[in-house]
Amino acid sequence: MSIFLSSLPLWLSFLLVVIIPTIVFTSGLVVVRRLFSLERLTTNNEVAGFKFAVVGVTYAVLLGFAVIVVWEKFRDAEAAVAQEASAVIALDRLSRGMTPPAGAAVREQVINYVQVTLADDWPAMAKAEMSRTPARALNGVYDAVMADAPTTPRGAAIMAEMLYRLDSLTEARRTRLLLATGVVPGVLWSVLFAGAFVTLTFTFFFGLKSLGTQIIMTGMLATLIFMALYVAIEIDHPFTGPVSVGPEALRYALENINQPD
Repeated sequence: MSIFLSSLPLWLSFLLVVIIPTIVFTSGLVVVRRLFSLERLTTNNEVAGFKFAVVGVTYAVLLGFAVIVVWEKFRDAEAAVAQEASAVIALDRLSRGMTPPAGAAVREQVINYVQVTLADDWPAMAKAEMSRTPARALNGVYDAVMADAPTTPRGAAIMAEMLYRLDSLTEARRTRLLLATGVVPGVLWSVLFAGAFVTLTFTFFFGLKSLGTQIIMTGMLATLIFMALYVAIEIDHPFTGPVSVGPEALRYALENINQPD
């Protein structure tokens, strides 16, 4: 459900996640006020107010924790793409210190890896899926690097640094593929939406003389809760939808890689 909502245009997901649920709960309050008299509801204010404070604080902590975790993972996805792009540029620079045939082969494989990643990985990650083609292209980079057999200390140092950069690239790619599948597990989404239902339904048990004031208060609370859920949904899949991590860093890296002669 979260990947479906995050893949929609922002206005449509905002309508489905924030506006319509808010209207539903404020309408529910009106229905309750018509079914139960104000005097009957007013008698619950003191006891219900104490219990609502506990429910509200508990849900606020849970919702705030979910939003913070999702935001941190979104930043991790951005950092992973930047790390991958840095490793690509470093591999290209280091390959120029290798013997001509080996260096040219490494540059060719690095360029192929970036091109395949841009063409296949991002569309797949947008659907929370994984493409096998970039993995094979990455194996080609490894094969090209390992095909070189340095015989000098300088060559050995370059080889060690290239292997380190390859490991960094592989780690960054693994991180973004993992984050592309989503951060918040399904069971937590169930708890978050159930908690929103319980918290907002609790407001129905209060009775204020002014129904309009109570509707506004309930609407404001519902809007706040659903906007927090909206933010979490939009960035739960860092590579899906309008709010996502793009491949600009890798495109920039590809533009800066020296093409083989």
